[in-house]
Amino acid sequence: MANQMQSIAIRGGGVVGLWQALALARAGHDVTLYERSAEPFADACSLYAGAMLAPRCEEESAEAVIRDLGRRGIALWRGTYPDTVANGTLVVALHRDRAELDRFARMTGGHQRLSAPELAALEPVLSGRFAGALFYEEEAHLAPEAAMRFLLDAVLAQGVALRLGDGRRPEGHDLVIDCRGLSAKDDLPTLRGVRGERIVVKSREVHLTRPLRLLHPRFPLYVVPWGDGLYMIGATLIESEETGPITVRSALDLLAAAYAVDPAFAEAEIVRQGAGARPAFPDNRPRIIHRKGYIYVNGLYRHGFLLAPVLAELVAAFLDTGATDPEVFREDRAER
Repeated sequence: MANQMQSIAIRGGGVVGLWQALALARAGHDVTLYERSAEPFADACSLYAGAMLAPRCEEESAEAVIRDLGRRGIALWRGTYPDTVANGTLVVALHRDRAELDRFARMTGGHQRLSAPELAALEPVLSGRFAGALFYEEEAHLAPEAAMRFLLDAVLAQGVALRLGDGRRPEGHDLVIDCRGLSAKDDLPTLRGVRGERIVVKSREVHLTRPLRLLHPRFPLYVVPWGDGLYMIGATLIESEETGPITVRSALDLLAAAYAVDPAFAEAEIVRQGAGARPAFPDNRPRIIHRKGYIYVNGLYRHGFLLAPVLAELVAAFLDTGATDPEVFREDRAER
């Protein structure tokens, strides 16, 4: 297999499939991207992501492999997508929840502790609202739909053939790479869905310039600026494969927490709301699973944008040299 140019089919046109198509086309393979929806991204859970590239913040709950792969992921995004915003992440807590900030600081690295005046200098809209913050300077973020459209254009520019409205198993290729997320559950029975709810609002009165995480014992929150006055408000992690509208309780919790961050959110326009189901394995670690003529790239949990470019790089290296990363590659029998 190594060093041979192949005819490769990619199943799934979300952020994972797009990165696979781009990396393998750049490596000289003949790539065809198959997507079951008739319109790009119509069924992709990627559109429900916050698209925070935050490997250091993820240390709070994720294993070290997520941090290590994620740092490489940021570099790949910055080297490919010119609108990647690399101005860091802020983590804050209300005065009564300062213990949460101390806990988060103990569990993560790569941060600088900011006093209230330092926080106000960095993000003036937060002046006087919090006693201090943690600043993760090396982190980044992007707007998911714009980034995916950029990747699709880049894929097409590399000569990748696009087959929309075709969800069948591709035939006539040397290799199939399956990036369908939960749609691959029949083949990967240990996959589960993790529902993430979010609200997108538009405001000219809110002026956050970098992602903000509000720590709270019951309903933590993150706010991500997507540009042009758009902000994504999200937080929920629910063990469910249900998609569609969010619940009233989640909407109340998200909007109340956003108001606590900045009361100007009260006048924001709600642009859209909804929930996507992210694919995850029991340990919340990503997998590259190789079977004869078939490779699954799946289980990215809530780290889809962060890890998609790195997993594409690993698959390209595997096809070129046969190299495998033991942290990510799994034997077929492990998922049966």
